Amino acid sequence: MKILITGGTGFIGSALARSLYDQNYDVTVLSRKPESVENIGRAGIHALGDLRQLKPNQSYQIIINLAGAPIFDSRWTNEQKKLIRNSRIQLTENLVACIAGMDVKPELLISGSAIGYYGSQGDTELTEDSVVSEDFSQQLCHDWEQAALQAGHYGVRVCLVRTGLVIANGGGLLQRLLLPFRLGLGGRLGDGHQWMSWIHRQDWIAIAQAMIKDATMHGAYNATAPNPVTNSEFTSTLAACLHRPALFPLPASLLKALLGEMSELLLGSQRVIPKRLLDQGFEFQYGKLDQALKQSLDHE
Repeated sequence: MKILITGGTGFIGSALARSLYDQNYDVTVLSRKPESVENIGRAGIHALGDLRQLKPNQSYQIIINLAGAPIFDSRWTNEQKKLIRNSRIQLTENLVACIAGMDVKPELLISGSAIGYYGSQGDTELTEDSVVSEDFSQQLCHDWEQAALQAGHYGVRVCLVRTGLVIANGGGLLQRLLLPFRLGLGGRLGDGHQWMSWIHRQDWIAIAQAMIKDATMHGAYNATAPNPVTNSEFTSTLAACLHRPALFPLPASLLKALLGEMSELLLGSQRVIPKRLLDQGFEFQYGKLDQALKQSLDHE
């Protein structure tokens, strides 16, 4: 089975590409820098530099769309927000246009999204059916999902993956926190009451594999562990796993001054439950935060 992955050199995508290749899928990764595909670590993975290189007679049974400019890397100026939107929405629109021109359409499009879809909603438990609270992240995720859903007009099954904070070794949120926490300089963010909905990367990959294998899966799914935690609990659990104190909180006012609008990613509260996955009997390998953190820290 042939699979095309956009964003396949990223933190989630590279691990997913390795996993699928090791299961004997024929994997191609779309990257603006095709030479970077070598860094995934599997010589048999193909590289594609531009969607415009695809011919109508080329086909993939599965397309997994994870492309997008990093959302944490720069302050959210108007220019940066435009880049974040275009790298997701415009690329997804281009991808759907390619699907429209394929002689043989894909069976499945798995397209990335994020729990930012719901906006910040305090202590409210959020499922796939919850009402949203509008902000930049919510509008971004909504428009990104709508672009992906257009593939359904061509008979393609579409799954949307609303991803929480991804935990694994070698990148993501955990990598950013390790140095200050190891130095004993970690602490809660703001008042620490905001909810953090997280997922171990291996569980994210298992969700994608379930979507590939189960043709009944379609629509939006929350890719979060079933046990979200407050920022205070996340902080104390990480500190305990590292055998360090967590004595240096960062006030919300300082985070807002340093990060501007982007601070909402750290101070916003999203208590997300993966209801649809649980209803379908999906079993999380890492359902508890301490399990996820210990596994990740053991494999640095």
